[in-house]
Amino acid sequence: MKREFKLDFRGRNLTVETGELAKQADGAVLIRYGDTVVLSCAVMSDNVSTADFFPLTVLYQEKLYSVGKIPGGFIKREGRPTDEATLTARLIDRPIRPMFADGFRNEVQVINTVLSVDPDNSPEMAAMFGASLALGVSNIPFDGPIAGVRVGKIGKEFLVNPNVEETEQSELLLTIAGTKTDICMIEAGAKEVSEDTMLKAIEFGQIAIKELCEFQEKIISEVGREKVTVDLAAIDPELTSIVKEYTKEALTEALKSDKEKTEKNASIEAVKEQAIGHFSEIYATNENLADILKDVRTLVDELEAEIVRDLIVLEHIRPDGRALDEIRPLSASIDILPRTHGSALFTRGQTQALSTTTLGAIGEHQILDGLGLEDAKRFMLHYNFPNFSVGETGRYGAPGRREIGHGALGERALLQVMPSEEEFPYTVRVVSEILESNGSSSQASICAGCLSLMAAGVPIKAPVAGIAMGLITKGKKHAVLTDIQGLEDHMGDMDFKVAGTKNGITALQMDIKIKGITKSILKEALAQAHKARQEILELMNSIISEPRKELSPYAPKIAMIDIKPEKIKDVIGRGGEMITKIILEASNVKTVNDKDAVKVDIDDDGHVVVYHTDQAIIAKTIEMIENVVKEVEEGKNYTGRVTKVEDFGCFVELWQGCEGLVHVSQLAQERVNKPSDVVKVGDEIIVKALGYDNRGRLNLSRKDALPKKDAKEKSKGE
Repeated sequence: MKREFKLDFRGRNLTVETGELAKQADGAVLIRYGDTVVLSCAVMSDNVSTADFFPLTVLYQEKLYSVGKIPGGFIKREGRPTDEATLTARLIDRPIRPMFADGFRNEVQVINTVLSVDPDNSPEMAAMFGASLALGVSNIPFDGPIAGVRVGKIGKEFLVNPNVEETEQSELLLTIAGTKTDICMIEAGAKEVSEDTMLKAIEFGQIAIKELCEFQEKIISEVGREKVTVDLAAIDPELTSIVKEYTKEALTEALKSDKEKTEKNASIEAVKEQAIGHFSEIYATNENLADILKDVRTLVDELEAEIVRDLIVLEHIRPDGRALDEIRPLSASIDILPRTHGSALFTRGQTQALSTTTLGAIGEHQILDGLGLEDAKRFMLHYNFPNFSVGETGRYGAPGRREIGHGALGERALLQVMPSEEEFPYTVRVVSEILESNGSSSQASICAGCLSLMAAGVPIKAPVAGIAMGLITKGKKHAVLTDIQGLEDHMGDMDFKVAGTKNGITALQMDIKIKGITKSILKEALAQAHKARQEILELMNSIISEPRKELSPYAPKIAMIDIKPEKIKDVIGRGGEMITKIILEASNVKTVNDKDAVKVDIDDDGHVVVYHTDQAIIAKTIEMIENVVKEVEEGKNYTGRVTKVEDFGCFVELWQGCEGLVHVSQLAQERVNKPSDVVKVGDEIIVKALGYDNRGRLNLSRKDALPKKDAKEKSKGE
């Protein structure tokens, strides 16, 4: 039976419909948020997976009909998810995942389908609300609800889920998710805001989240199904006891050693292999030997995490011996690659990123075929994580969710300081290649990317650095860690990444493995991150303190002119004939797609930008465009070249693209029988512009341009 629930959420209608659509799903809700409509469905498999992890899949499916678009390309249907859809799916997954019990192994899928989009009412936040509620009303054991909101800030006022206009004006855009009482996930981009401002925005968002969670609880209490009982993965307590007793001392010693990552990992692995060998002998005759050894491996891994947590929280001993707020050794350099427009190498401990910056024409921007109003972007940061960076082999293919997510975080951090198109009319692409990884390669990408931008001469407003913080909890005690390495990230409870300039935060991301953290822990982490960020910025400033004034000799140079909008059609020409001619002649190439061809971007308002590495080619291109749009002034004298001689007169080119006729009667003061008696092809003559006839043809006069004294002398001569 269909049920409908309504909430006036901060002046907007939020409606939930249940019981009518997708009734075979374990839980399904239709969310109407203004004119935005999202269908969220949750399904759980009946069988326990054999995987040693929780197989949760969260999808966010963009349907272009939701914004009245037909997909581009030949096939004309939605293909692989856009980066934005992938990022939104991650956004929903992260706060939901910790809400399932340890040992949960039934496969769960949460599918969010966007059916209608009102740009002023976020489909992403509607989908997060719907995902939680679909799980909540289902029979799936889910310890929610959770909800999320976006927070903006204009002046001193904070806004919940700002509309398009408010988003553009906002100095901060924070996406926050959580339960009624705790914060689970944060994503933020900001224009150098303070830590205090960020905390206030988080607090403001938490109040709205509580309201949404209470609305969900009301709905669940009325239409929610009884939760089923599932078998949780568990290991025999007796085996747990003897395995931990056997390995604890050796594993503790290996973890306390001050060896570098590779040697330390080898020592830890040796302890694990020794345990496997030992228990292989003990249980050699057991028919479930394979399962027992799998459990032994799991137990040793759990013990490793337990020891690491105890050492950090109780003794303040980190796996590599650093203080809790200490950064690993830093180094950086620029101009690593001679032919790129900008390059930089940044190393922090055993994490190393090589970043390059490439400058292109505005016309080379990325086309976006998604649900948003934005259809292109001119700044991109792409992140690549090859297997060799962690000493492993593996599959190579298209970027995965992690690579897309890390690239988006770095892009958001640097976007806040990028110059406007008017200040720097280029498309800019930064690529980060992770060469070595042991903790927070995304933040190393921000540092290396910033250095490469400055080396390329991109006039960013201020240098940006990033640092990753961690959290280890044990009971009521906790420790916040600066510059977490891989082991601490894997064993810890929080991954908290903060990027910014010396003046404030530009990007923030927080994920947790527990069900929430308090404001006091957040405040402590932000303060510790601020200190670390200043230290990294100091190193970066010692390498390059400001953007270079000159671009690389291999980067395209630019020149800009403005023409009358009505002249654009003349520069383009019929079917692009004129602009093609200009590009080919100015560049001396055979096709416009030649790598050496000049690039010309023309805006609808007549703003023209010309790009090429050779300034002479740019100058020639500008001259040719100016010649096309230059207007002849009636009554003014011009020097032109005779291009053709006919019986009725001659044609004279004033400049390239501008040609007029001198009628035989206008060639001289005296009567002329044959134009060829007076002029020949190639002659330069002075003519006066008489104006255009009713067919748009330019008429010229040599006779009227001749000096009067010359005319008298010619008359005497006769």
